[in-house]
Amino acid sequence: MRIDRFIGILTVLSGVLGGCASALAQISDNVVRIGVLNDQSGVYSDITGRGSVIAAQMAVEDFGGTVLGKPIEIIFADHQNKADVGSSIARKWIDRQGVDAIADVPTSSVGFAIQELTRTKNRVFLNSGSGSSDLTGKACSPNAIAWTFDTYALAKGASALVKEGADSWFLLIADYAFGHSIERDLRSFVEASGGKVVGVARHPLGTSDFASFLLQAKSSNAKVIGLGNAGADTINAIKQASEFGITQSGQKLASILVNINDVNSLGLTLAQGLVTTEAFYWNLNAETRAWSERFMKLRQGMVPNMIQAGVYGSVLHYLKAVKNAGTDEAKAVVAEMKRMPIDDFYTKGARIREDGRVMRDMYVFQVKAPSESKEPFDYYRLVRTIPGEEAFRPLKEGGCPYVGPQ
Repeated sequence: MRIDRFIGILTVLSGVLGGCASALAQISDNVVRIGVLNDQSGVYSDITGRGSVIAAQMAVEDFGGTVLGKPIEIIFADHQNKADVGSSIARKWIDRQGVDAIADVPTSSVGFAIQELTRTKNRVFLNSGSGSSDLTGKACSPNAIAWTFDTYALAKGASALVKEGADSWFLLIADYAFGHSIERDLRSFVEASGGKVVGVARHPLGTSDFASFLLQAKSSNAKVIGLGNAGADTINAIKQASEFGITQSGQKLASILVNINDVNSLGLTLAQGLVTTEAFYWNLNAETRAWSERFMKLRQGMVPNMIQAGVYGSVLHYLKAVKNAGTDEAKAVVAEMKRMPIDDFYTKGARIREDGRVMRDMYVFQVKAPSESKEPFDYYRLVRTIPGEEAFRPLKEGGCPYVGPQ
């Protein structure tokens, strides 16, 4: 081989290898580490918990297991629905274990704490489980992505009942950040539609006795009792409302956040007729069904919900952004996430707005009667699709301090 040609080959190889080394050097600690932080043992464990961990692991598997030549690691912990516990875990993850992104995080009080911590520590928050609309409003962060739903979108879907004549509401609200946001957003939509909120009762997170709250709701004679809670709280409230004869007497229950797992726990006899707004349904189309069947095999037959599907989607999009950005540095990755259109098994072409909100379609479903259900988890009938631009609060109304004048 001629020496000048040999030198030329070495020069090319050196440039290629040097470029690869430069890209690989941008991965901190030589691993991309994602922490799934959620409720593993309490009222939200069925709708997040181990299922969200499995969803994140599925995303890593589908991505290929490595990014920029480095391994991807999923770790998880139980925040017990307590902001101080969640903050302590997340701080340890970031300071001692090199976590690059934190995913899921149901319970908005915990979500606010993690959003602030990831902002100050320059990590990415992939929020699928925290629903307060303030997370993309006054408390927004340039490092956070609000992937799945929020109280504004849920309340807007539920308030459509006012147009059907349900113009008086009593609100039964979980007494923490998520419930407070639901109360504010739902009241706004009900009143804007010509309805009236005639009373509010607030209950502790994880209460088992709704008797006094439901009796207040019943005596109000409101046409609708709006449930601003989730998980086991929602299940218990609906069961006890039936025991008190509330629904039989003509008052409607409108649960602002019902997951399909809640419907499964209630059974169709109790849940039939409930109207819910969601971002995902396992049997919406062939792709959602195929993914969900994979999930159910890994989760001992439990059906996935929108929060768990959101964990999958947010982790997958994050990894694509790391690859494209050539780094796991948070600001560069978030910028790339916002630049790229979202493309996964159930979110097609959606964009991430400046305030971190994923502008996805939302779906209004009604729970089927037992006679309508033809197979396991055949629970929902699609009533309406709400386009993302209609479902979520306009950017100019949010008050996010990181967004310029609109």
